[in-house]
Amino acid sequence: MLLPDNINPQLSIYYVASFVLKELQDKEQQDIIELYYNIKSEHGLSFSIFLLCLDWLYLIGVAEVDAEGEVNYVSKNIKDIIKG
Repeated sequence: MLLPDNINPQLSIYYVASFVLKELQDKEQQDIIELYYNIKSEHGLSFSIFLLCLDWLYLIGVAEVDAEGEVNYVSKNIKDIIKG
């Protein structure tokens, strides 16, 4: 599902998460519903795919969701995260 070989790459979590990441870079802290609606209005993203994208961004250390439902952009330099 991250990089599927049997469907269009534009439907992969890896690709779609880039839209979530771009939105978080523009505004580093957003309510989870506000973030979803901002992305949905441009890309027609389903909520389940949106949540999978947030999971992926959390796993790589770029986004966190706090107890109030705010999504926070964590890393200013994603290259540092990839290098480990």
